[in-house]
Amino acid sequence: MSIKKLIEVALPLDKINEACAREKSIRHGHPSTLHLWWARRPLAAARAVIWASLVDDPSSHPELFPTEEAQHAERERLFGILEKLVVWENSNNQDVLKAAKEEILKYNHGEFPTLLDPFAGGGAIPLEAQRLGLKAIAHDLNPVAVMINKAMIEIPPRFAGKAPVNPEARAALLDTEWSGAKGLAEDVRYYGEWMKQKAYEKIGYLYPKVQLPPEEGGGEATVIAWIWARTVKCPNPACGCEMPLASSFVLSKKKGKEAWVEPIPDGDKVKFKVRQGKCPKEFESYKVGRAAVFKCPVCGEITKDEYVKAKGMAHEIGNQLMAIVAQRRHERIYLSPTEQQACAANINPPEDYPSAPMPDNPRWFSPPAFGMTDYCNLFTNRQLTALTTLSSLVSNVIAKIEKDALVAGMIDDKKDLDADGEGARAYGEAIGVYLTFGISRMADIDNALCPWEPVKTQVRHLFGRQAIPMLWDYGENNIFNNAAGDYITSLKSIIRVIEKFEIDESTFPGIAEQYDVQADCGLRNIMISTDPPYYDNIGYADLSDFFYIWLRQSLEKIYPKLFSTMLVPKTDELIAAPYRYKGNNEKAKSFFENGMLEACKKIHQYTRDDIPVTIYYAYKQRDLNVHGTNFSGWETMLSAIIKAGFTITGTWPIRTELITGLKGKINALASSIVLVCRKRSTDALQTTRRNFIAQLRRELHPALKKLQESNIAPVDLAQASIGPGMGVFSRYRSVLEADGTEMTVRSALQIINEQVDAYFNEQVGSMDTESRFCVDLYLQNAYDEIPYGEAEILANAKGALIPKMVEHKVLYAKAGKVHLLKREELPSSVVPDEQNIWLLTQQLTHVMEEGGIEACAKKVVPLYGSNAEHAKDLAYRLYQVAEQKGWTSEAFAYNAFVVSWPDIQSKAAELKAAQPEQLDLF
Repeated sequence: MSIKKLIEVALPLDKINEACAREKSIRHGHPSTLHLWWARRPLAAARAVIWASLVDDPSSHPELFPTEEAQHAERERLFGILEKLVVWENSNNQDVLKAAKEEILKYNHGEFPTLLDPFAGGGAIPLEAQRLGLKAIAHDLNPVAVMINKAMIEIPPRFAGKAPVNPEARAALLDTEWSGAKGLAEDVRYYGEWMKQKAYEKIGYLYPKVQLPPEEGGGEATVIAWIWARTVKCPNPACGCEMPLASSFVLSKKKGKEAWVEPIPDGDKVKFKVRQGKCPKEFESYKVGRAAVFKCPVCGEITKDEYVKAKGMAHEIGNQLMAIVAQRRHERIYLSPTEQQACAANINPPEDYPSAPMPDNPRWFSPPAFGMTDYCNLFTNRQLTALTTLSSLVSNVIAKIEKDALVAGMIDDKKDLDADGEGARAYGEAIGVYLTFGISRMADIDNALCPWEPVKTQVRHLFGRQAIPMLWDYGENNIFNNAAGDYITSLKSIIRVIEKFEIDESTFPGIAEQYDVQADCGLRNIMISTDPPYYDNIGYADLSDFFYIWLRQSLEKIYPKLFSTMLVPKTDELIAAPYRYKGNNEKAKSFFENGMLEACKKIHQYTRDDIPVTIYYAYKQRDLNVHGTNFSGWETMLSAIIKAGFTITGTWPIRTELITGLKGKINALASSIVLVCRKRSTDALQTTRRNFIAQLRRELHPALKKLQESNIAPVDLAQASIGPGMGVFSRYRSVLEADGTEMTVRSALQIINEQVDAYFNEQVGSMDTESRFCVDLYLQNAYDEIPYGEAEILANAKGALIPKMVEHKVLYAKAGKVHLLKREELPSSVVPDEQNIWLLTQQLTHVMEEGGIEACAKKVVPLYGSNAEHAKDLAYRLYQVAEQKGWTSEAFAYNAFVVSWPDIQSKAAELKAAQPEQLDLF
């Protein structure tokens, strides 16, 4: 008998998703703040998936758990461990981790397996594998991704438990326990401060203080940021002023501290004056359309996008200082621009700075269309000077650290970091890696595409999404201001992450290497968990060049092979990018599909037989149009996995948004699906369409019932049901259609979804006649009116009576019109023995909407029998209808009711316990 792992049977999905959603709000110390990477998977999800893939489900051991009750009890015990494991605060809780590791060892012959992530990216999966005691290996073609993984799983274990080597720490003679990577973090802090001081000595004069006017108390203040607007000559020949291209003139929206900039015409120029108070609507923005469409403040002429682009390509777009943001006594002060402050930024570029052409791909890169064709064009000359100055100091600080390390007694093995060195030289280079990360992070918030945020009153970083968009007015940080954009502030985020690496001598040092996923890396009999790229959703290599050029500036000598190319390798990057094929979508699609199939074949070669492979699929909602035909990337991924020799044994939707907090589209909740796969048997049989459907019906309906019983959210049920459905399809060598051709994945998905519909229709079919009528009427018209005659035909077909339903107050029927009453129009009192499940579902859903869990529980307490459970089951079907119809608020209401059902039950049980004389609840 095949040993099923927990992830192939059940998961406490709501608790995992709750932890994933909460994790999004965690900033301090979260590994995602070490260095930017796009579309990282939540650590909680990675941790849960790895652990549940290694622990046996109790049903696999009938000798230990002979009854369903015993298996359920053991599964709940495992759930308890997992629910604690995914909580962010327990990330380094040794008691929680010890319990989790003991279960891994119990079911894996007393050993921790080796895990490979061949698409390591931001490193969530390898990091969590290492946290759970596994030997973690991270592969990626992208050097930036490789460096992120080295900084998380490779470097910290090598220097675990070592005291800092800097003179300040040594002189302090502190009796400090430098556990984990705390010593490493302390040295990053000290030598980062040293670098900042040296940089200030060289270029501090470029960041002058500002003179405050008498109304602000006079004296000097430190500038936090300079607010600039791009300018272009007005297209009106009669005007010809240098007009500002400003999207906003608002500086602060903070209550009581509002400020804005007034553009004042002055001949052929525009001057700026900072005003206090709320910005008048007519001055909020002179941007009057999409793209580069602005109004001239002098003559009112409107620019055209083509005009501004032409000026940009001719390098005739300028910059003008709009405002100065200073700080004194922890308060922002907004000042009008001065000649002195504008001149301080008017410098030549440094002699040596990194750059490269940006891709000609307007989907991800807007600036090239406006003449900003190279990466260096994204920075002001002052910003280029600051970043190159800091970069030039890295080699100096590495040499200094090596000397200090030798004085501190560290071994002198004269081996480089890239050669597995553990002595003073390697240690200096290791600190240099993190100091370089600080520069790379600075580049994200110290460039000329960073918007000024008037609510938080600070400069925001460039990469708010997976693209480099054009920006017209921008904030330039003072890199010595001890706030956002400052080098030490950038380093502090990195230091907090390093401090949280709880590692010791027992931690297996991770390995991060550059590998093309389509090439055989030589590994065998290992565990695989990975998050591959999705079609053309993110251009990782193209976007990474922004950081690569700065990382390479300082790290090329430390990792010469990794940084041997001028830019990030792109030819073999596994995405579907049509621009690389001169706009040919079919060639891009073919490259991705063939490459993904080859990657899955390699994964099949590497993986163990006794541990399932887990693959994250980050999708766009259009890929999961389960009742239509547009499956695109979803279909490609499933096809590649199945053709590579895998059978799919589970699908689990991972959410990063809390359902109860969502006010927008319900179907955008899940951010990825985890596919659980096993190697298909070499003697797998072929079958027919008819047999496939029969087997699917036998297995899918009980699986759906289990999913409902586990209270999976309706929004997740459609995706989760694909697992058992595709499990049936993929276990066969092939499924033959009536004409002898092989059934496609697309056809299988459509059949699976038809069976899901059939399952819910069967549930509705077993309900009372009035409820069946109401569901059908809802499906056809929601709460809209239909002619009485049509309603009567439908009622007769169901054996329902319209007058009875009117009397029951679920239906309106007058003047030849009939419609369902909305939830707020239904009777507020719930009858204890209510037999109309439609009415009961609507009443409970409405109470949940209006009063929450406790109010709903009070209505549930007096109910007889199992009708409340039937109401919950009907809510699944009604969610499905509403989701298909695009009735967002309806879908949200049913989803919230079902998701809250366990809490409603618990609260009802509490209330019932206080009223022991009442009848049994369930």
